[in-house]
Amino acid sequence: MTADTTLLILGASGDLTSRLLLPALGQLLSREPGRRVRLAGAGMEDWSEEQWRDTVRRSFATTDADAAFEAVSATTYTQADITDAAALQQLLDAAEGRPALYFAVPPAVASAACEALRSVRIPEGTILALEKPFGSDAASAERLNATLADLVPETQVFRVDHFLGRSTVLNLLGVRFANRLIEPVWSSDDIASIVVQFDESLGLEGRAGYYDRAGALVDMIQSHLLQVMAFVTMEPPASLDERDLRDATGAVLRATAIWGDDPVASSRRARYTAGTVEGRDFPSYADEPGVDPSRETETLAEMTVEVRNARWQGVPITLRSGKALGHAEAKVEVRFRPVRHLPTGFTGDPAPTVLRFSLGPDSMALELNVNGEADPLELERATLVAELGEGSLKAYAEVLSGILDGDAMLAVRGDAAVDCWHIVQPVLDAWHAGEVPLDEYPAGVAGPAGWPTP
Repeated sequence: MTADTTLLILGASGDLTSRLLLPALGQLLSREPGRRVRLAGAGMEDWSEEQWRDTVRRSFATTDADAAFEAVSATTYTQADITDAAALQQLLDAAEGRPALYFAVPPAVASAACEALRSVRIPEGTILALEKPFGSDAASAERLNATLADLVPETQVFRVDHFLGRSTVLNLLGVRFANRLIEPVWSSDDIASIVVQFDESLGLEGRAGYYDRAGALVDMIQSHLLQVMAFVTMEPPASLDERDLRDATGAVLRATAIWGDDPVASSRRARYTAGTVEGRDFPSYADEPGVDPSRETETLAEMTVEVRNARWQGVPITLRSGKALGHAEAKVEVRFRPVRHLPTGFTGDPAPTVLRFSLGPDSMALELNVNGEADPLELERATLVAELGEGSLKAYAEVLSGILDGDAMLAVRGDAAVDCWHIVQPVLDAWHAGEVPLDEYPAGVAGPAGWPTP
């Protein structure tokens, strides 16, 4: 039986493939056994096909998808330089059905491979899937977009952001748009501030080659967190199809700017020093293997932005992400304005209502003021919690599902990738000029002393 799609992983011998892509593919095929997919790998390593099959088999086993290996047991591996047009042509000629090229390689290699594809006969319907970062600034992102546009239509380009897993995004949109209690108050009239946060307890984890040149701002905020913010703040789309949804998020990103147009006052950066996180000892970031301390790469970044439109003008939106922190937390927190009038007679502190989405596993918590049990005039805090679950698929499995289906709904569109660089560039410029100090925090705490709790 001929496959509907050939998933061709470029960089098949790398860590991303074995740690994330293959386990996700195994889970997807286990849940959806009717999919007709041919798997092929290509990389610089001199692997035998048996060595590649063993890698696929072991990766599938990590998600209890051993039985799904049979669906791709005929998988092949080719040692190839993917920046060479002749090698790419050979790989594409061997594909069955629609080719889907997943660039599981560093951004510079992916860019060079896309340039090489200009000299290749690309089958109709070919999908190109690229990992972030998409360029290193707005100009390079625009150049990459121009190259991709010469190869395939935009709807066949998947700029992968696994934070936009279908379950998480639809949980956010479902709560916001499908509830009369929430939808009418989703604006600056009733919302005082928003926080989008991704704090990790993990450290560098051997990623110095990439991370020390990127840092927390580019690695997380420029890509993942701005995309999540766009889904939280976008106007209601006419539908959830690819065009309407990406038009809505794109409009938000074009309207987003640094709070007060002041990147110095509206951003912070820091890096961890030696400490202990969950019983694990961390050296100072500057002493990690492969780190160049003179780069002053931040491991914790925070910036505040504003969406300058009629719905959100005047609402500070704080984006924060860091490593080696004492409490791992991924959340979207919406803080509402205080009530306009509280009748005399109530006691206690009527704190603002807070709606919090925790990401992975997804849950929702609504913090409200309620009457106390002992004294009904004394206000107390109550939290209503709904567990939204992890979704039926891992984030990368949801990504692969969209790629194999040719559904770009949750892929980052080219204009959005450029706009995200425009948003963060003033902060990057201020940091590179030394206008914002590089603070420090011991691994295992919430952040530098004096930073406000997000």
